[in-house]
Amino acid sequence: MEWVVGSGMVLGLLAVTLGVASMRTGWTLPWVRRRVTRPRIDGLAGLLVGALCVIQRLFYFHVVPSPSREFRFFGTGALMFSVPILLGVSQMRPSRRRASEQPGRGDVPRQS
Repeated sequence: MEWVVGSGMVLGLLAVTLGVASMRTGWTLPWVRRRVTRPRIDGLAGLLVGALCVIQRLFYFHVVPSPSREFRFFGTGALMFSVPILLGVSQMRPSRRRASEQPGRGDVPRQS
């Protein structure tokens, strides 16, 4: 049974690594690169998922003292609920504003 929990920890560390790489350099995995428009937010979502996996495994192996069951349930539930929201925000297209609404662009005349 410990190998199952240990493999989850390895996958969590991989998610943390990919999240940090996406936040620092803007690099994403090739199969999501076309959809992601904000790689830093996508990296934050990966970082949250990986950190939750690693922390839960540390509680399982008694490396760190475990908080109450209610705190673990509501804490991980709240963070896991925020991950799909962050992933959705990272894939949203930027809105197009008119040139007059953009800061510093309203007073520039257009050339015909």
